[in-house]
Amino acid sequence: MKIINKYTLVLALGSALFTSCKRELLNPIPKTSIVDASAFSTSGRIQGQLLSLYAALKGGNFYGGRYVIYGDIRGEDFINETGNLVTGSDVWALNPTNSATAVTGLWSQAYFTINVCNVFLEGMAGGGSAVVGPSLAANYIAEAKLIRALSYYSLLQYYCRPYADGNGSKLGVPLRLTAIKGSGQSDLARSTVAEVYAQIIKDLNDAEAGLPLSYSATSTNPAAYHNTTRAHRNTAIALKTRVYLTMQQYGNVITEANKIVSASAPFTAATGVAHALQADVTNVFKAPYTTTESILSMPMTSTAGDNPGTQNPIAYYFSKTIGNGEFSLNASGIIADAGWVSTDKRRTFISVSSGKSFLNTKYGTGTPFTDYVPVIRYAEVLLNLAEAKVRSSNTVDAQAVAILNAIRNRSDATTTFTAANFATPTDLINAILKERRIEFLGEGLRNTDLLRLLQTIPAKGSAQSKAPSDVGYIWPISSSELSLNKLCTDN
Repeated sequence: MKIINKYTLVLALGSALFTSCKRELLNPIPKTSIVDASAFSTSGRIQGQLLSLYAALKGGNFYGGRYVIYGDIRGEDFINETGNLVTGSDVWALNPTNSATAVTGLWSQAYFTINVCNVFLEGMAGGGSAVVGPSLAANYIAEAKLIRALSYYSLLQYYCRPYADGNGSKLGVPLRLTAIKGSGQSDLARSTVAEVYAQIIKDLNDAEAGLPLSYSATSTNPAAYHNTTRAHRNTAIALKTRVYLTMQQYGNVITEANKIVSASAPFTAATGVAHALQADVTNVFKAPYTTTESILSMPMTSTAGDNPGTQNPIAYYFSKTIGNGEFSLNASGIIADAGWVSTDKRRTFISVSSGKSFLNTKYGTGTPFTDYVPVIRYAEVLLNLAEAKVRSSNTVDAQAVAILNAIRNRSDATTTFTAANFATPTDLINAILKERRIEFLGEGLRNTDLLRLLQTIPAKGSAQSKAPSDVGYIWPISSSELSLNKLCTDN
């Protein structure tokens, strides 16, 4: 679907998208109606609108699967097995074109999500807030801003130069903050990377102020379900640690992380949702998927349309036993690291199929692929803090070592680090970065970790490496955007 079609879909469905994350329909309006006003006329309809924002975010081309997948296969730990352009062989080879499936699909879904957020925010300002009352309105508006912030952050990770390249002075993406409700509204020049990040931080700060500390149980779902699948205050804080780490603003990472990370082990969040590491990492990836480590995840069900769909699920790409085995694990990648011992619990996600290693069970449900997709986990917040502490102090920071041990020891009780293991702060940073590769294998963080540090994307298999100055280090702008937006320029 072209971008303009997705934008005008908001006019036709507009605010008539009443599909929640569990496909609960609330007073649906005919899809051919233009319903901007009526969509915000009752509290039930407004709640349906809000939940539709999450439905857009978890689309198969976005956080339902492909955004996460692309983040891993651009790195060095996976090998393409099929040569299929539709499923990302060009992403893996670091040579997608403007019209590539990945480039157009991710761009379109991200901006669709941004646009429905903008439609929602305008609807709340135009009368929806008065309908639901100030407290609930603040909650809903905050959720919309967080989803918009996450969407813009996600676009920056593929289509734009890293913040470290020129301190955000390079071209970012078009920063659309008003709703597009019809044709002829697409022209908008690209803002700078710094300007887009500034909006992301503003939205997340607003979200932190407006979101609830936690959610209560409902008649259909326990509190843990809502605390995992909807944004709460700690979600905004956690995402800010990611954003600031990507910007190399390490002092801000520490400030945010300290809000939800205790000074010493066992590391926990003292306010809001009581986030903590799971004793067994495999529990994070099993039903009901709602552990205290799972800060935000995209829920999936077997209901038609409420799962990633064909050729989008993570397991379809990374598993050979229940998926299509599109990408095996690189025998020379992180799985070859001698420090990642064979008894590490995280090794149980990996098994051999047809003579090659695959990430067969981290996402373990087959068709229709109902594994929840992790957006951010408490383990990431901890490692974000650890890295920031070392980089900001330029020391072998004691808390950073303790965090590294917390992540490693829960899966590998045989390995414990001490300050003496690290001759320099750089050695500790490298250990933290390696731990991220192990811990988040198959969770989409590798691309960002390479680019935020302006590192060369290593070669793997037949794919050549990409230095920061090489064509292909970032993606081109979607051909659909370039055809519709006369003010947008390509990379």
